[in-house]
Amino acid sequence: LMRWRLDDGTLVSPARFVPVLEQTGLIFEAGQQILGRARQTHAAWRGRGLAAPRIAVNVSALQLRRRTFVADVSAALGGAGPDGGGVDLELTETLLMSDVDESIRKLRELRAMGLRMGLDDFGTGYSSLAYLSKLPLDTLKIDRSFVHGMTDNPDHTSIVSAIISLAQALRLKVVAEGVETEQQAQLLKLLRWDQVQGFLLSRPP
Repeated sequence: LMRWRLDDGTLVSPARFVPVLEQTGLIFEAGQQILGRARQTHAAWRGRGLAAPRIAVNVSALQLRRRTFVADVSAALGGAGPDGGGVDLELTETLLMSDVDESIRKLRELRAMGLRMGLDDFGTGYSSLAYLSKLPLDTLKIDRSFVHGMTDNPDHTSIVSAIISLAQALRLKVVAEGVETEQQAQLLKLLRWDQVQGFLLSRPP
């Protein structure tokens, strides 16, 4: 995740400074920088002969609603090649549902460029299941609130299991967010998840 380092070395969470970037319009410049850095980092890993994982970049509502969003992404990646430069875009349900048809058009254009799409925080917004099959997605990310409650609340376990089954039926990968304990990871393994992310694996810098 993007971090802002103060003069004394303290790291500021994106939860604090990203809203400021959006309020001032600087989110567009920051978004371009992050996309370019993601592509460069992926290329550097590949150049060292590493089996580089794809790098996911979150998209702001202001970025997606911009008329030139597809061109902006293309420019930031600078001729990324057939694999989209190893970059994935992550969007939230609420963001996509604000203008579904236009969002679908833009995401299809980006997918044709080799980028992959992930739906972030699934289960917390207001998306219609009727649209889920129409969206050009590759990944569903289960919101951390369900993952955290799995070991204590059977209802949360049932919700996670249902999301995994739904994703598999739609031929989508499933990523569980916010995995912090071995118990959570083991339960997800039994439910046949594809990938996890969270403090159990690594904390952000």
